[in-house]
Amino acid sequence: MERSLSMELVRVTEAAALASSRWMGLGKKDEADGAATEAMRDVFDTIPMKGTVVIGEGEMDEAPMLYIGEKLGTGFGPRVDVAVDPLEGTNIVASGGWNALAVLAIADHGNLLHAPDMYMEKIAVGPEAVGKIDINASVYDNLMAVANAKGKNINDVVATVLNRPRHEKLIEEIRAAGARIKLINDGDVAGAINTAFDHTGVDILFGSGGAPEGVIAAVALKCLGGELQGKLLPQNDQELERCIKMGIKDPHQVLYMDDLVKGDDAIFAATGVTDGELLKGVQLKGDIGTTQSLVMRAKSGTVRFVDGRHSLNKKPNLVIK
Repeated sequence: MERSLSMELVRVTEAAALASSRWMGLGKKDEADGAATEAMRDVFDTIPMKGTVVIGEGEMDEAPMLYIGEKLGTGFGPRVDVAVDPLEGTNIVASGGWNALAVLAIADHGNLLHAPDMYMEKIAVGPEAVGKIDINASVYDNLMAVANAKGKNINDVVATVLNRPRHEKLIEEIRAAGARIKLINDGDVAGAINTAFDHTGVDILFGSGGAPEGVIAAVALKCLGGELQGKLLPQNDQELERCIKMGIKDPHQVLYMDDLVKGDDAIFAATGVTDGELLKGVQLKGDIGTTQSLVMRAKSGTVRFVDGRHSLNKKPNLVIK
């Protein structure tokens, strides 16, 4: 992939964040998601690449744009797989909450798992605990492994978990082990990424969430030197059949980093829509919008935080071709 794509892709997530931020706190998650999707699609048209959406807003008959199989880019440049979540945390934006992001990931063609829209059990850690975790091990053993890897007592370890009824037993096990918990209402991509940055105060992510988001988070952690393991959780025969069509005959098999994102290169970009531990959200004042983004490349290991100041009068449609 071209090195210059990294900064080009930031323009995509910036546009999605700026567009969706207008809906913050208005209780209209679909409108916020639609604004992010439309803005992201418009900017993608200017990016020098031959992209194909492998994780997007749904199948062609479900989504008017950024659907699975849609072609993105100018048609010139590297051939890449694209995974997008134009607004990771639609409910967060609707309620004016914390940690909403516009995110995308790309890898060379054929290197991203085409994850079906179903639940995935996940465990994620940052670089210090790579190789120490096991999704099939007990919660206690994984917490101890992370504690030992990071030189902490187990009661200093912080686990992040989606606040869902399905996680009641998991939460009880974490508390029984003596670790602390940061519950999040939405946005487990951000939760997984936070494990790789000490200043977020998060050491490990547990629990089930969307499988597509698991692939996107795996790309981010690949860039950061972290690790995510997953297992698909089909809920019915139809979902089980989708797993088989993907070539996953055993739905209980563990998906490791090389299963989720192959090769040595991938790029991840995210822009904050609302404030979070890692990124500041969009700020609007008159015709000026400010953004904070994160862009990373696995091959080089480069991690950049990008502050943007946007003149919305000069760029009213969030794109200049």
